[in-house]
Amino acid sequence: MKTLAIGLFLSILMLCTPELQARDAVGRMGLGMSNQLSNDLPSISFKIMKNRAFGIGGMFGMSTSDSEGGYGAAIKLYRAFFEEPQLQFYGSILGGLIKEKSNNQSESGFQVDFTLGSEFSFAGLDSLGFSFEFGVSMNKTDDIVLETVGYHFITAAIHFYL
Repeated sequence: MKTLAIGLFLSILMLCTPELQARDAVGRMGLGMSNQLSNDLPSISFKIMKNRAFGIGGMFGMSTSDSEGGYGAAIKLYRAFFEEPQLQFYGSILGGLIKEKSNNQSESGFQVDFTLGSEFSFAGLDSLGFSFEFGVSMNKTDDIVLETVGYHFITAAIHFYL
């Protein structure tokens, strides 16, 4: 029940904030890496801001190892709240499918994250974006797990914008 309430609050907050001015990242695609999937597989990720307020992203990671392998794929929606020339604050919702292998057993499941975060770049280096996020995550492979998360810039994402 708490997860639903927090998710609803973050969703309403994402939809009700006004569009703000900042650097022009609209239409630029960022390619990079993320490690947000709950099965701890490093992922290739992308992010595209469709307009100044909304963006879409995704990630995919896999390993064919029999003992510690698996895969994960997720789609992520972004809503910008506040922007400055080198910084953007946003909310995001991630939904994904995950599979874990360990000791020749495999378990499939899902992951749903509700996070707030920021992407920043250094002056003169606008093509490289570093993100950090915090919020709640619900995932299920064996059991349903609800946990708070804090992703630093190496875990959340590093994107190179084309």
